[in-house]
Amino acid sequence: MTALHKILIANRGEIAVRVIRSAKQMGYRTVAVFSDADDNAPHVQLADEAVNIGPAAVSESYLRVDAIIDAATKTGADAIHPGYGFLSENADFARACQAAGVTFIGPSSDAIELMGSKRLSKLAMIAAGVPCVPGYEGDDQSDERLVAEAECIGFPIMVKASAGGGGRGMRLVDQAADLPEQLRSARSEALSAFGSDELILEKAVQQPRHVEIQVFADSQGNAIHLAERDCSVQRRHQKVVEEAPSPFVDDALRQRMGDAAVAAAKACNYCGAGTVEFLVDAQGSFYFLEMNTRLQVEHPVTEMVTGVDLVEWQLRIASGEPLPMAQSQLRLNGHAVEVRLYAEEPRQQFMPQTGRIARWQVPQEPGLRLDSGIGEGQLIGAHYDPMLAKLICWAPSREEALRRLASMLQDTVLLGINNNLQFLQAVLRHPSFIAGEATTAFIAEYGEQCTPPPEPGTASLARAAAVLYESNAAAAKTMSAWRRSAPESCVFTLAWEGQEYRVDLVATGKQREFGVAGQRHTLQVAGSDAQSCVIEEDGVRRRIHFARDGKQLFLDDGSGHFIFDDTSHAAAKADATAGSGLLKASMDGAIVEVLVAEGEKVSCGQTLVVLEAMKMEHPLKADMDGAVAAIHCQAGDQVKSRQLLVELNEEAL
Repeated sequence: MTALHKILIANRGEIAVRVIRSAKQMGYRTVAVFSDADDNAPHVQLADEAVNIGPAAVSESYLRVDAIIDAATKTGADAIHPGYGFLSENADFARACQAAGVTFIGPSSDAIELMGSKRLSKLAMIAAGVPCVPGYEGDDQSDERLVAEAECIGFPIMVKASAGGGGRGMRLVDQAADLPEQLRSARSEALSAFGSDELILEKAVQQPRHVEIQVFADSQGNAIHLAERDCSVQRRHQKVVEEAPSPFVDDALRQRMGDAAVAAAKACNYCGAGTVEFLVDAQGSFYFLEMNTRLQVEHPVTEMVTGVDLVEWQLRIASGEPLPMAQSQLRLNGHAVEVRLYAEEPRQQFMPQTGRIARWQVPQEPGLRLDSGIGEGQLIGAHYDPMLAKLICWAPSREEALRRLASMLQDTVLLGINNNLQFLQAVLRHPSFIAGEATTAFIAEYGEQCTPPPEPGTASLARAAAVLYESNAAAAKTMSAWRRSAPESCVFTLAWEGQEYRVDLVATGKQREFGVAGQRHTLQVAGSDAQSCVIEEDGVRRRIHFARDGKQLFLDDGSGHFIFDDTSHAAAKADATAGSGLLKASMDGAIVEVLVAEGEKVSCGQTLVVLEAMKMEHPLKADMDGAVAAIHCQAGDQVKSRQLLVELNEEAL
């Protein structure tokens, strides 16, 4: 047995908050580490002690092994919990903890090293008799060998970063002609994210389910599984919705997959929490995908159907205790569903977003759980993953869990930054998902049906103008004058994503009549305050939440989150529009590569610059045919959102 007293959490955000809470409940003292960007983050405030470990960039803070070990030394922490991401699956970090006499709360460095390599782990699983997808996992990494192996495997294939996960360094390639460019792109992203550009190839299993098994093992050689989670709803290979148990898995399949997962854990002398991920086809055949040697983002759904605190188990196993439960004691109770709330814009292919959180409010009810690491006023920058929080619901049945979670999302208020709240609601209420038919192709097939309209409708613009009218009146304290019986008229000009919309308003008492793009809208204002407005439309009243920052309005009217600029009294100005030839940064980030030179001819849709933000690479494309007139950036530059990067000149053709 190893007596632990103080635990340092080498992470940030919601997982750091999650670990701190369980550690405190068990009586441990806690230490947070934070970058300059996280100076006032919730996990810093919740911990007993906190240590600044460097600037915002992860390479200078959360990935600095020396800084984290030094923080443990100066605070007297005798154990380190790595959370997930960052250094959680870094074998060198586990070794550094051991060398410093600090307990690493996770498996051995050897197990991390083996299972952290998709290539080596797959070889080990084949040897252990675990079903695997056909592919290439050899050590010859030349383009020539990979192209040749891909031809042997047959297209479509998956290109995967051997050292990574979370969809980074992963590419689906449908035809041979696209493979060389996808290999280059995957290598670049993998090297940036994981420090290794080693790749493997796998036959693409078409429209599978993504089902994973939670395993746990102790230092005495015991290992069990805690059943499965279904994580099939994904975009860019990142999970969006997870549930336990899977609506597809029956008792017999659960037994077979559980036995395979335990065999995988024993094959690498595993100790602690781990997850064995499988692809499952329509016939119930399953194939090893990877093993994550850490706690998973989606672990709450397992906790809610098993009644187990997985972080508590991690801490007990790290102290040398045996597993608290035998396999025969496992019982599943009810159903749990989790959604990941991201700072992203579904209307723009889920592009990650940056900004400051103006409002954050989640309903508190029995059976509902929030795992969050954000707070009002917090700046969401480009340095970290765009996941903000997880919302989880448990109920006796799957039908009730889905219904309650969708309602919870509808009552959640998140303003100030574009997000996927509306998208998640639509997924949970989609007939295919409700029927339990979702595969990894769900978003490709039905994502458009779940995505908010590409731009604000006339009704949303009318509501925005109504909110501004009421808010302006309240600020000016002339509500009585604004609401006199004689009609008052005014014009609002609202800017959204570079487009301006004119809204004509006529106010009579509590009635508001709007003219927008030739459409007429009439509504009644039943009440308003500084954070919401009660609007009656067609005899139905509902509350609309908003926030303001000067002339900027953050609004969620049930059709998506909008950021409007009130430019009603601003001078007209030119800006980049479709076909303007002005390429601007889509968000804060770093320039990875500039793919063109001044004077070079380019075509509409051609990638000109590659931007890295929120741990992903984003290709920025030309919006017209032309020639490069000027380049305002170079590889390595840190750029701000909407910063001008490249100018095209149509005349130069």
